[in-house]
Amino acid sequence: MKNISKLFLSTVILGSLAAAPVTTFAADGGVYHSNGVIEFVPNDDQTNPVDPVDPVNPVDPVDPTDPDGKPDPGTKGPLSIDFASSLDFGQQKITSTDQVYKAAPQLYHLLGEDGKPTGTDKKGPNYVQVTDDRGTETGWTLTLAQDAQFKSDKNHELKGAEITMKNANIQTASDSPKPTTTATITLVPGDDTNPGAAVTVMSAAAGQGAGTFLNDWGTDEASGADSIQLAVPGSTTKYAEKYSTKLTWTLTDVPGNSGTPAP
Repeated sequence: MKNISKLFLSTVILGSLAAAPVTTFAADGGVYHSNGVIEFVPNDDQTNPVDPVDPVNPVDPVDPTDPDGKPDPGTKGPLSIDFASSLDFGQQKITSTDQVYKAAPQLYHLLGEDGKPTGTDKKGPNYVQVTDDRGTETGWTLTLAQDAQFKSDKNHELKGAEITMKNANIQTASDSPKPTTTATITLVPGDDTNPGAAVTVMSAAAGQGAGTFLNDWGTDEASGADSIQLAVPGSTTKYAEKYSTKLTWTLTDVPGNSGTPAP
């Protein structure tokens, strides 16, 4: 009984002390201010590819033209081409009628926070990825050229074949204003005397394009499957061989013209 009384009495005394008025005194030692600072510098590391549909997630794209499925590594920063899809128009039967063949969607492996594959694969639109980590927001321009016409290892040419890329749209996780894109482009291949005609894919004017930006052809697997096509005339002689071509992507620090940012 004595223990209970002491506990109650202590509680009452503490409550009384808490209710007493508190007097605030000015600090006798004065007031002092310190600072915080951070400085950013251009990043010349390579930037890894990200998901063309959800660009905050890292991915490992598959190159359908490489036996191992490994794409070429991206260029080094701070202004870099991180990845560009290779185009696979499949295995087709020889025919004497005009045909349009569709490029397969881009296959890629999802990566976890540790940078390792999660075991989940996805398909999405074919795309090209550019990163500007210069920290200047002074703009840039990305162009694409087809070096030469499709040819086989035996030097047979797929005469008149034409690549068209449409439904272009920009994806990004950056707050910097989006660059502009060319909605539809048609490639004119080079020949023995003339290089392939370079066409503008994306261009960022001054005040645009800082961070990572993806130019997708299509918005998902379904629309991506309809967005890049190869037209082949029926009159073109076709041998039972595999034909290939080289696509050259060029990124320069030349700013694009200011205009309405891409959707």
